Amino acid sequence: MSNLYARWQASIIKRRLKNRRVVLLSGPRQCGKTTLVRKVIADKDTEFRTLDEKTMRDLAHTDPMRFVKHAKNTLIIDEIQREPELLLAIKQVVDEDTRFGQYLLTGSSNIQALPTVKESLAGRIGKVRLRPLSVGEVDGKEPDFFEKAYQQDFFTKAYEVYDQEILIKKSFRGGFPDAMILDRQERMSWYRDYMGAILERDLQDIQKINRLDAMQKLIYVLASWSGKYMDISGIGAGLSIQRPTLESYINALELLYLIEKVPPWTKTDYGRVGKKEKIFMADTGLMSSILKWDIEQVSMDSDRLGKLFETFIFNELSVQIDVSDHLYTLYHYRDREKREIDFLVEREDGALLGIEVKSSSTAQKKDFKHLEWFRDNLAKDRPFIGIVLYTGEFSGSMGGDMWAVPMSQLWG
Repeated sequence: MSNLYARWQASIIKRRLKNRRVVLLSGPRQCGKTTLVRKVIADKDTEFRTLDEKTMRDLAHTDPMRFVKHAKNTLIIDEIQREPELLLAIKQVVDEDTRFGQYLLTGSSNIQALPTVKESLAGRIGKVRLRPLSVGEVDGKEPDFFEKAYQQDFFTKAYEVYDQEILIKKSFRGGFPDAMILDRQERMSWYRDYMGAILERDLQDIQKINRLDAMQKLIYVLASWSGKYMDISGIGAGLSIQRPTLESYINALELLYLIEKVPPWTKTDYGRVGKKEKIFMADTGLMSSILKWDIEQVSMDSDRLGKLFETFIFNELSVQIDVSDHLYTLYHYRDREKREIDFLVEREDGALLGIEVKSSSTAQKKDFKHLEWFRDNLAKDRPFIGIVLYTGEFSGSMGGDMWAVPMSQLWG
């Protein structure tokens, strides 16, 4: 199915191959990495080797140096995290031969953050992140939301309106290519098998998990925790896992790109700013399947709907940040007076974009209260634009660089 979609990262990979000796495409299992790399350089003189095959893995483990040598323009090594010692062998090759585009690697874990990996390939490697399919990629749109947002270039009415019902369905669908085409029951079964394979194989590649039952319960808790502030004590309540083990398990799931943390914005001398990270599931299809949610029940439950949409918007913003030509950094904001902003996006020049996510089909002046306070008290001389994303259909200015914007404008 992922063959049908033009991935936004394709052009980035092509550019990296022209100015890096090694390119690493990383992201969760089954998000389309292998399909993408084969498609990107299908017309090149390449060779493909996957470490998911036992014979290939044995060859790589026995003689890493021989394994990485090749006579093609580019060698693709799929699932490099299964034999991380290959990185040292690759370093030796590209230090002697400095041609660009020699290796294109894929990895289903953040290999350079693994404690067992000694070689970072710093200065030699270009990294590209692939996430599950975004709505924009599925619908054939361009990733230009941030460019338009910073220019305050919002259409009065989106070309295509996604109301709350459509957005819920898109959130439940998620972005894993093989799962998103299935009906609800089959999709839940797919994710059950998916998580089973992760626990039985991929986790064991990066960390020995002695309590698979506890890990399964933890994944459920983390899915229900998506959009909340990190609280190890709260997450671990009822799991009977020691805190160091719990932290290592959470770290392992983060390394596999199944969960992600958003840091707090603390670039101020205001002493009452919160310091806790927010945690999110990497895909709303995965989250809703783990939690066994029903669309009709969620649509009637404001707490669940808020969690679903905030996680959904996090996933969509993250993809557009990954592929942008600008350097954007994603934060959240909360202080002790309980002023909160769901997402703060900081551009490399310091300009800030505050984003609040509302599941309702209307946006009111009071929804901008925290954005306006931040603008007046913390942004100071920085450019600051406040946006309330909601499920209605019309964009409009609320004055003072504050905008009500339909979620559908994320995709043009």
